[in-house]
Amino acid sequence: MITKLQNPITSLVLGVGLSLVLGVALCWRAAGPLLELAAAARIKPAPEKKEKGWDFWTIEVENLSNDLKEERARLHQQADLLDQRAARVAAEEKELGKIRADIETLRREIGDKVIEITADEAKNLKTLAQTYANLSPHAAVAILREMDDVTTVKILSLMKPDVVGPLFEEMSHTPDNDGTLARRAALLSEKLRLMKASRSASPS
Repeated sequence: MITKLQNPITSLVLGVGLSLVLGVALCWRAAGPLLELAAAARIKPAPEKKEKGWDFWTIEVENLSNDLKEERARLHQQADLLDQRAARVAAEEKELGKIRADIETLRREIGDKVIEITADEAKNLKTLAQTYANLSPHAAVAILREMDDVTTVKILSLMKPDVVGPLFEEMSHTPDNDGTLARRAALLSEKLRLMKASRSASPS
């Protein structure tokens, strides 16, 4: 056996064989990762689903989306401002309505206090004033106490002071449910002071 191994031909054959085996082993070892990469490349991964629902999403689309969001936010802000303005206008209209109601109430109160003789009634009132002036204070007060304050003031305004004075004195002595007619005489005097006299009417 040793003699065969010492044979040059045998040694050459063994060397060539060992070289081939070693080369094949090294090639297989080096080619292993390449084969694995090739196998992995054949398996294509499933396409990812787009969250946006589109097949593409570019920077232009992203900018457009941002612009739409900003525009939506701006519109919401404008809507809030309009709501605030509408609420402010409604509050001002309510306050204005209250002021108008107060003015109307004040106007009615002034109208109740300020008495004016119109041209249509001036002639008849002047006749009544002359008639009551010719009566005794007792008789005139008995009639005037049955009239309302407005009519009474109009008639008294057409009488001379020397006639009205005795009438008020009689009222201060005339019994009433609350005592005497003195309180009414004071109210009539106040209304006479505030009365707006007609140009065509003058005391008789």
